[in-house]
Amino acid sequence: MTETKLKIGITQGDPNGIGWEVILKTISNPLITELCTPVLYGSEAAMNHYRQTIAELERFEVVKVQAAEEAIEGKVNLVECGSLERIEPGKATAEAGAAAVEALQQATAALKAGQLDAVVTAPFVKETVQSEKFRYTGHTEFFGAELEGEPMMIMCSERLRVGLVTKHLPIAEIPRHITREKILKDLEALKRSLKEDFGVVAPKIAVLALNPHAGDGGLLGSEEQEVIRPAIEKAFEQGILAFGPFAADGLFASGSYTKYDGVLAMYHDQGLAPFKTLSPDGVNFTASLSEVRTSPDHGTAFDIAGQDKADAQSMRNALYMAIDIVRNRRAYAEWSANPLPKAERERTRRDQARDAERAARQGENNA
Repeated sequence: MTETKLKIGITQGDPNGIGWEVILKTISNPLITELCTPVLYGSEAAMNHYRQTIAELERFEVVKVQAAEEAIEGKVNLVECGSLERIEPGKATAEAGAAAVEALQQATAALKAGQLDAVVTAPFVKETVQSEKFRYTGHTEFFGAELEGEPMMIMCSERLRVGLVTKHLPIAEIPRHITREKILKDLEALKRSLKEDFGVVAPKIAVLALNPHAGDGGLLGSEEQEVIRPAIEKAFEQGILAFGPFAADGLFASGSYTKYDGVLAMYHDQGLAPFKTLSPDGVNFTASLSEVRTSPDHGTAFDIAGQDKADAQSMRNALYMAIDIVRNRRAYAEWSANPLPKAERERTRRDQARDAERAARQGENNA
């Protein structure tokens, strides 16, 4: 029996950014429809506009459907939404922001309804998406409100995975949001994701310090001694292989990060700056939620929008990773399932086979 391909929703992001360009460059590869059934959410007019601006683009058909459940395997499917009157590459407008939100909300509704297996989001501008109906500081916070679980941002690539204790916060507010309880909770979440989503059996996690030089014994701050180290020790007692706190510059510059399966950073730029330097085509994954969402690790890049300069590799990687994570989660769920019901079914099958054999023999004896 042929396995049904995963349905992956892809949202247009800001239609004035590079979202459509990287989406089109990704899905034009005929291998994509062999890997999954892509379902695009966005403006057909915007899609066609950018399609004309890309010089070398393989020919492919886009089928319009009303909903993801109607998506056709082997085809690129489009759910028309998030339309706008004017397509203005490189301009941040409220109309484009509203179009991005509409596409995102429709894809998320399909994901929650079980019509999609995962969603890959193209970037939008946080300022232009704000409205009375959308007050989130980013995709991560939106999915955290829409799906079950506590969202954790993990930047990931083949060489590095970085989780964040705090995400989109002003620097001045970061210290008060870093607590023993929060670090321990995030270490638990990162360990679980490394096992279930990435297939790491016994993950080792490096924990970064908050202050320069890991606080220099309290001279440059006390968070390492009073908050971070106690959280690491507690995590270790609970079976989490957590180590640190390490000064961020030393860990990354020395290459010591390669000894660990994941890194837990205290704040956004502490983790993302080295990650994007080491993995320029990485992926943003929203972990610890009931459903899978990934995105490229770049923004809307208004300065090159509509100029056929956008590199689609990060979008490709986001799509591939969404597929891999869904498969890894399902495999892990099967491996870790309660063995008793499985054993009971096997016992019932053997009993039925034995009874059938006895009945057949009895029939032969009576003949």
